[in-house]
Amino acid sequence: MAVARVYTAQGSVTGGSLITIEADISRGLHSFSIVGLAGKAIEESKDRINSAIKNSGFKAPKSQNNKVVISLAPADIKKEGPLFDLPIAIAYLVTTENVTIDKTKRLYVGELSLDGSLQAVRGVLPIVQTAKQIGYQEVIVPKDNAVEAALVDGVDIYGANNLREVINHIDATKDTHQKIQKQSPTIITDDWTKSSVRLEDIKGQESAKRGLIIAAAGRHNVILVGPPGTGKTMLARAFQSILPPLSREDALTVTAIHSLAGNLGEVSSQPPFRSPHHTASYTSLVGGGTHPRPGEVTLAHKGVLFADEFPEFDRRAIDALRQPLEDRLVSISRVQGSALFPADFILVAAMNPYRGSEDGSTDYAASMTETYKDKISGPIIDRIDLWLEVPHVDYKTLSQKNNNDEETEKARADILKARDKQSARLKNRGVSTNAEMSSRDIDETVNLTPDIEKILQTASAKLNLSPRSYHRIIKIARTIADLDSSENIEENHLLEALQYRVKV
Repeated sequence: MAVARVYTAQGSVTGGSLITIEADISRGLHSFSIVGLAGKAIEESKDRINSAIKNSGFKAPKSQNNKVVISLAPADIKKEGPLFDLPIAIAYLVTTENVTIDKTKRLYVGELSLDGSLQAVRGVLPIVQTAKQIGYQEVIVPKDNAVEAALVDGVDIYGANNLREVINHIDATKDTHQKIQKQSPTIITDDWTKSSVRLEDIKGQESAKRGLIIAAAGRHNVILVGPPGTGKTMLARAFQSILPPLSREDALTVTAIHSLAGNLGEVSSQPPFRSPHHTASYTSLVGGGTHPRPGEVTLAHKGVLFADEFPEFDRRAIDALRQPLEDRLVSISRVQGSALFPADFILVAAMNPYRGSEDGSTDYAASMTETYKDKISGPIIDRIDLWLEVPHVDYKTLSQKNNNDEETEKARADILKARDKQSARLKNRGVSTNAEMSSRDIDETVNLTPDIEKILQTASAKLNLSPRSYHRIIKIARTIADLDSSENIEENHLLEALQYRVKV
């Protein structure tokens, strides 16, 4: 009995690894061992595989007096999850000469039920992407994962319902040989997010809505500050509806992340919106664990991280946002390993400046400082681009009917126009929006007239802006100019940008 080899892959946020499944059988008392740094779900797979093989019409491993050894290589990579069930079962059947496979370069992925049916697994998209990079021709996945897998071009995807279908597909020597129908490519449509709240649903707060349009156009971070019940959460929800659909490349990246996390719904181009509760732990927010796993900042990649009641988050969790807000990635280091996860999100923070009852003050910055005693550190505040005040709205405004039903549609058109201008201006610089610009990008792509430079220098000296804040003012002014279809930053653009500076 020769050693049988079949192949699968294990996905991760940063890519995937090809895994070789080897099966060897020798005479002796029955045993079934799996070696190669296998996790608990893989150790338990031997019982699922035994029943699945038996219920698919073959002799079960437990009914044979054979010593079965399954090796997962490379042996130094931690293997986790039930996706190895199908390739292990195929490797066993090949080495017992129950199945003969052709020479097609093929990967197998899937969890087996006791009756031999295939169940959906996490992380199929990065697995198929790995298969394409390595040069594999086809991938067999559970039927429920086929639509996700077919997002990748250049690889044939076959969605199988059970183990018997897979065997009939790969073994041309059997009378029951029948190819599984190939999955058609999955198309990602450019859909805007259908939020339950739109801009026109919010009465008053015109300054805050204008600030959110600027944030969406340039992907700037925002903090909404105001008393309870003034519409901060509604504004954050409405912000979803004006974020442009993701590009295909970004949509694939986001889909891969959420597939690995096990919370992938319908494949979509809509930016993710994550809203962790303020009691969320440091690890759940930025990621971690013995074997590093992504947190909320990574799940919000290319979308929005909404932090309601921002100062009520743990101080350590808030400070952990420093790296992702600046570098748009997060580095996790543990004894068992380290990982670098993407974390390119828009932070929308909301806070009430009073922990107790309101004192009538409209100086939200002073109230916030007094109430929270610098709970939000200076470096975090310095990384937030826009400070948007959300004050009480008078009752007369609340009672008026909103006649502008096209407010969201107009905002979307303006934002798309601004994004196109940014993309064209920055196309050779590795970034696509103003918020991502480095100081060198600003120097080489943003032209400031002498008058604008003078106003900027005067304002910076008077407001004691840090170098980071200085550059952020330029980025915001450039976004406002893009919304106005202006080639250069003009005085009104700069003055408006200065109005949104963080006031703490």
